[in-house]
Amino acid sequence: MRVLVVEDEPDLRAALSQALSESGYAVDTASEGCDAVYKATTWTYDAIVLDIMLPKLNGWDVLKSIRAKHSVPVLILTARDAVSDRVRGLDGGADDYLVKPFSVQELLARVRALIRRAAGVSDSTIVIGDVEINLVNRTVTKGGEEVVLTAREFALVEMMSLHRGRLITRTQIYDHIFGEDDDSLSNLIDVHISHIRKKLGADFISTRRGQGYIVDA
Repeated sequence: MRVLVVEDEPDLRAALSQALSESGYAVDTASEGCDAVYKATTWTYDAIVLDIMLPKLNGWDVLKSIRAKHSVPVLILTARDAVSDRVRGLDGGADDYLVKPFSVQELLARVRALIRRAAGVSDSTIVIGDVEINLVNRTVTKGGEEVVLTAREFALVEMMSLHRGRLITRTQIYDHIFGEDDDSLSNLIDVHISHIRKKLGADFISTRRGQGYIVDA
């Protein structure tokens, strides 16, 4: 899953990027508002973490520009904890609000919840046949036995499972699984899906030739 972090403070931006990357997300970053709008309206994200106090273009205007084109979940970060600011953010289209200083673990939990909610999934555990996917612990079991997946394999399983029953194109996979700095060679999807099928069963992900892939409901 792919997340955009918009934060002008270098150390915090790096810390958030690292925490999200270690949790298995593909992460893009922006340090000012104009770059944030460009990335948020050019590429596809599963969630955006947006600071309000930004150079060039503030977070309120960034949020307005995003909402003009996309319904991607947005988590606002701000040092301003007045009720009026929270109301402004939520009424302006934000999905959640976190006041600095905050726990990185809480931010990760809120991002997970936003992504699940956007996919219409309420539970943090998804069961498909004898496969159980824990989105919090990022673990997978098959028939009660743990299956070890790479971070990229889990990201692909997570994406497909959150959208089970829906056809996912190769373009959508690239947009959601790979970040701006990732190597996205044309055969990587085939390689990852082949490995997943070996670990979770040949019929876990079905191929619709010329269309894409699907995890059946």
